[in-house]
Amino acid sequence: PQQAQPPTGSAEPDAAGGYEAVAPHWFYCKVTDGRERWVPFSAQDSARLEEAHGAGKDEEDAVVPTSGGRYDVHLKKRQRVAVYWEEEVSEVRRCTWFYKGDKDNKYIPYSETFSEELEEAYMTAVTLDEWKKKLESPSREIIILHNPKLMVHYHPVATSDDWGSAPTEQGRPRTVKRGVENIGAEIPNGEPLQIDHLVFVVHGIGPACDIRFRSIVQCVNDFRNVSLSMLQAHFKKAQEQQQIGRVEFLPVNWHSSLHSTGVDVDLERITLPSINRLRHFINDTILDVFFYNSSTYCQTIVDTVASEMNRLYQLFLQRNPLFNGGVSIAGHSLGSLILFDLLTNQKAAPEEEEHKEGARTAASNRGVEDVKEMLKELELCEYCEVFEKERMDRHALFLCTEANLKEMGIPLGPRMKILHYISSKRETQDQSTAAPQHSPGHTDDGRNCQYRDIGLGQVSANYPQLNYKPTIFFAFGSPIGMFLTVRGVKRINPNYSLPTCKGFFNIFHPFDPVAYRIEPMIVPDVEFEPMLLPHHKGRKRMHLELKEGLTRMSVDLKNNLLGSLRVAWQSFTRAPLPALEAASPEGEAEAEASTEKQPDTKAEEPPPAVKEEASPINVGRLNGGNRIDYVLQEKPIESFNEYLFALQGHLCYWESEDTVLLVLKEIYQTQGITLDQPLPGSQ
Repeated sequence: PQQAQPPTGSAEPDAAGGYEAVAPHWFYCKVTDGRERWVPFSAQDSARLEEAHGAGKDEEDAVVPTSGGRYDVHLKKRQRVAVYWEEEVSEVRRCTWFYKGDKDNKYIPYSETFSEELEEAYMTAVTLDEWKKKLESPSREIIILHNPKLMVHYHPVATSDDWGSAPTEQGRPRTVKRGVENIGAEIPNGEPLQIDHLVFVVHGIGPACDIRFRSIVQCVNDFRNVSLSMLQAHFKKAQEQQQIGRVEFLPVNWHSSLHSTGVDVDLERITLPSINRLRHFINDTILDVFFYNSSTYCQTIVDTVASEMNRLYQLFLQRNPLFNGGVSIAGHSLGSLILFDLLTNQKAAPEEEEHKEGARTAASNRGVEDVKEMLKELELCEYCEVFEKERMDRHALFLCTEANLKEMGIPLGPRMKILHYISSKRETQDQSTAAPQHSPGHTDDGRNCQYRDIGLGQVSANYPQLNYKPTIFFAFGSPIGMFLTVRGVKRINPNYSLPTCKGFFNIFHPFDPVAYRIEPMIVPDVEFEPMLLPHHKGRKRMHLELKEGLTRMSVDLKNNLLGSLRVAWQSFTRAPLPALEAASPEGEAEAEASTEKQPDTKAEEPPPAVKEEASPINVGRLNGGNRIDYVLQEKPIESFNEYLFALQGHLCYWESEDTVLLVLKEIYQTQGITLDQPLPGSQ
């Protein structure tokens, strides 16, 4: 419905009937720390609610989905109920009249029945041009309609007697406004209806997820809001062409299930009474790490996370039957480790097993061909058919004994040749494996002793299966690398990939004390920096550019100074030359050439942070051959003191535009949709 403008005439409106009905807007009441705040629904949600109200569906107790389908509004009960998680039910109002509150100067809507009374009085005043009307509110407060632009609510002064005195106009007056357009409320347009991708977000230790001690639901709300603004800023073309809608992010809470097992009561019994708040904080947060390393509570945690993600997935599909997008998962801190352990214990689908079986058959066929090549080399081609009939590949051949060859009907001479060949190859192989070489490109499918099973040291638990195959796994501020190392996994096989998930991104803030890298576990012999996440506005932060510029300048100055000193020292120690020769242009040219060449030959290398990567680094198949570690750019204020911003560094991901943009970029890349403008430094 069109929003009506209030009368804009003088205090004496046109008697011919200048009244125009007020346009209602729907609000819900949000209670935070005991304080009520009335929040407007988006324009599209309010229109949908008004349409249902106008169709008389209040009596039928119709349910209208709002906020992108995450909340349902029960029209008859005037309640807003969360769909995917537990939350206090909020009161809903169809609002037309508002008054200014005492504490924060925010406008508060009157009840629907009293708003109707006010509207009737206003209509009469405008139509008959009779103002100075007094109305008494349900709480016995006086509202006076002086004229269309001046309407006042008088709050009664508290009196000492308890004898229900009549309400008066005493007390500080409050402003009264008619229509939502006059109260300066920020009304969002609403979210795109089309959902392209679903992301489940798992929290880390404790019930609070950020520096403001907010829950996972509130933090994921922030992450979703940032994603909507990033879509508008960086995927505008795709949105205009209606190629994309949005990505839905849903929180997964496991902390409350763990702490409802009765373990808190047991801990309370043994907790010392001193420094009570600190001990309570440790019991509620830090101990989650120890719980996860206990087989009893680890089972509770992985069961909760997997069952909750499966439940949310099924519920989402029920509510969005036309959804055909992918599903990804994201974990913060300990949440990322829980997801990693779950993913490493997923079973590949039967078709993937068939594909692997096919690959193994192909490898076996290649092995047979290798045996044929070896027989040719030994000039024993006439026995190829015998080996082929026995399906003898290279690996099987190396397990053969003389008795096996004799059984196959190979004569003594050829038998001796083959056994000699096998023993000589074994010796060379033993010598090569004796040397501690860890080639980053080694592809031995995990059989080499340097690669341990990725599940080594995992807590003994029955890891449940997910009902879907995640497209990408995003880890924020993740300790996965540290936990794998502590468990005894020193190296990750470059050929290893998660059984059901082909993408893996490890995103961290440079000052995050909990975050560890993954790539050095795959490529241990090469030192290289993580990928620097480009700033969402398309450049490096100013202070980082300045820092790099100063580093380059200092290196250049040092090189030039060393070069000058070298030349001066050489001229000082050189034998004296005749004056004419010294003055010759050739001599000057030689001196200049040596001055120019010398610093270049022994110039100091710029630090790794400044140096550009010369060639792409092979970091294995964990992220499909792409880079895994991504580091955020610290803010200018954070660069002053790393220790001061360490905690903030671990909790910054929820409102980080750069993190959100990487998530969106990688998700939409799987659908063939790219950013409007590629960001510098991005892959």
